[in-house]
Amino acid sequence: MGEESRLAAVVALAQGMAAAHSTREAWRAAAGGARRALGGSFAALSVWERELGRLRVLVNVGELAEGEEEFPEDESYPVHQFAEITEFLHEQWAGGGEPDAWVETAQGPEEGRAGYCHQRVAALRRRGRGCCVVAPIVLHGRAWGELYVARPVGEPVFGRADADFATVLAAVVAAGIAQTERLEEARRLAFTDSLTGLANRRAVDARLDKAVELHRRDGAVVSLVVCDVNGLKRVNDTLGHSVGDRLLERFGTVLSLCGAMLPGALAARLGGDEFCLLAVGPPADEVVKAADEVCRRAVELGIGDGVACGVASTEDPIGPVRSARRLFRLADAAQYRAKAERAAHPVVAGRAGSDDPVVRLADEPSREADGERRRFRGRHAPG
Repeated sequence: MGEESRLAAVVALAQGMAAAHSTREAWRAAAGGARRALGGSFAALSVWERELGRLRVLVNVGELAEGEEEFPEDESYPVHQFAEITEFLHEQWAGGGEPDAWVETAQGPEEGRAGYCHQRVAALRRRGRGCCVVAPIVLHGRAWGELYVARPVGEPVFGRADADFATVLAAVVAAGIAQTERLEEARRLAFTDSLTGLANRRAVDARLDKAVELHRRDGAVVSLVVCDVNGLKRVNDTLGHSVGDRLLERFGTVLSLCGAMLPGALAARLGGDEFCLLAVGPPADEVVKAADEVCRRAVELGIGDGVACGVASTEDPIGPVRSARRLFRLADAAQYRAKAERAAHPVVAGRAGSDDPVVRLADEPSREADGERRRFRGRHAPG
């Protein structure tokens, strides 16, 4: 491969990783780009899990052997079995720049050349591969993992020039992984409430939009629990905002624990003293049960005055739910009624008969501007 071709391959790899929309896509782009750049039939990207003392495979691409998966659940190798990995992970190279890649063949080391790892040789033979090049990956100055590219038996064996090129590719992959991690952290912060660590309103809006679309398309049950922490202002005024923040944090923990009763539920802080649980799939009764547990545990916090909870579920008789906003209005109206009645248990929209006051409140346009209660939330078009 000429210099221009190699430069084009490096650019393609970097662009592929930059275009990835998730960590997994970035891993796939890294391994796939390196495989194409080096003319391999197979490539893998692995990470060193320091706390477990193992090298875990993140992704396999190309021609997979029997038992290999693109994104394996738990394909890992104890690092003490690999002398060259141990040397790399101990960062014995750190005083002299980046570690170099190396080549292994199914025939083992040539005479006069120190072989690194008989386990790799055995793996090449077992999987019908003739050779591989292994390139260590360094991230933030520390050993991170490795890039592995192989060719089948009968194909030209990797040479020194290939190993040098693999070292360059590993540096490009490291830069791409660092960028992906920064983006993932930015996304996490954008969808996380900084005080409680729960999801924030932006995350709820995004998830609820998709949930309602799934309900309209497939009839999936979508349920929303809206909670209002009682007594926060009193706590702030009499005990200080630090105690008020502690109340919100502790309630966030309660909501998270109770949300775990509902597989896949999203626990979120909407802002101020308002929280919610969003569940897609579980029956409405299970959601109400979880909400009741939230009410019970909130009373036991010792600070504040418990919580007012409202529930709205597409499984209950609330009429058609064509938008996320309508489900929010229903849950909000139920929560408002629970607060007005000082209810110890959740109020559930649609369960008070044909003329349910919660449904009527949620669907009454004049309530949007009624001064006797806060405005309903909702950035969505009317349902």
